[in-house]
Amino acid sequence: MSDNIVGIDIGTSKVSTVIGRINSVGEVEVLGKGTDLCTGVKKGIIVDIEAVSSSIRKSVKMAETQAEIKVVTAYVNISGLHVDIINHKNFVNIISDGKEITRNDVQKLLYSAGTMEIPEGSEIIDVVPRQYIVDGYDGITDPVGMKGATLEGDFDVVIGKIISVQNIVRSMEKAGLKVDGIIPEGFSAGECILAPDEKEMGVILIDVGGGSTEISVFKNEMLVMNKCIPVGGDHITNDLSIALKITYSEAEKVKRQLQLASTALIKHDQDITVNDISESFKKNIKVSDIIEVIEARVYEIFSICCDLVQKNCPGNYGAGVVLSGNGISTMDGSVQIANELFNLPVRIASPKIRNISGLQHCTAAGIINYIGKQDREASTTSSVSKKADPRPVKKAKQHSVFKKALNALKEFFY
Repeated sequence: MSDNIVGIDIGTSKVSTVIGRINSVGEVEVLGKGTDLCTGVKKGIIVDIEAVSSSIRKSVKMAETQAEIKVVTAYVNISGLHVDIINHKNFVNIISDGKEITRNDVQKLLYSAGTMEIPEGSEIIDVVPRQYIVDGYDGITDPVGMKGATLEGDFDVVIGKIISVQNIVRSMEKAGLKVDGIIPEGFSAGECILAPDEKEMGVILIDVGGGSTEISVFKNEMLVMNKCIPVGGDHITNDLSIALKITYSEAEKVKRQLQLASTALIKHDQDITVNDISESFKKNIKVSDIIEVIEARVYEIFSICCDLVQKNCPGNYGAGVVLSGNGISTMDGSVQIANELFNLPVRIASPKIRNISGLQHCTAAGIINYIGKQDREASTTSSVSKKADPRPVKKAKQHSVFKKALNALKEFFY
């Protein structure tokens, strides 16, 4: 089995692919990366499988060329719009004579966590261990070999909408790839951006994409909230188009030209010239009129994020707020607005993985880091082959801890 891992990030405006591996000191080593514009996703929802699969193929091809590797299978992200992450605790009694915990005991615990009742129209994507507890002693990451009478598990049970999962898998398959695993964006987003100390202290990561915004909250190194709202940077462009009576493309051009989200930061309120919506003549618009529209939408997005955090997991966040995504975080004034609403220190995200210079590859690279951290017994690495021998894998790998545990139990009992 290869040690290479492939991460694919399907976003509203682009698809990014990163091929990498975990080196001897536990860091991500990037072998290749690629990006292609995507038109098949609206507000975080796949609406055109053909378009998405085409973008996947192109981004993977770029990464393959750099890495000189043929990709056969990959991990792919899923937006918080389509998943719920439910904390679940359960236990098993250790019945062996020596009271030594075995791998089979852990798998039984995982399997029992995966049998919880879930809403109709959903399926369990994965069962992710937060910690194990042996006879009341918590904070254990691998209990195998320890002795005790009771083994408890504290798990994040990831539940996805069946239709959304099927559309992701179908898009990958039409691109010629099999799915190793579907990783919630909340788990992968911070792996390229946040430091372990930030996750420990408490941090709020706001990732503003084109059509949606992901809010991932960490405390004590654990993901405690992952929500997604169907509003993003594209809505700012749409607001400008309507308010200023200009085309969408002209609005996008103006937004990128000014890169400003706060009227308080306007130094010279001059006029700029734009094409009218009919594109038959030009007109002048004050900068302040444009920034007022942008500021209102940015304020609304951050207000919704703030309300969600206060409602679902209020508390202290020593590491403050981190803004990611090219839609808003690059605009002057976004930090000030977030600071005003959250009353916390705010910083702009920057990649913490070598050879990842921009934010567009962060989620895909974060998938690699996330998978690389998992117990090798509980996760698999992507299957790749040298271009000189591009033989396809005949059977897709098990892509969740729960499914792997289920198969192991079937083999044990039957």
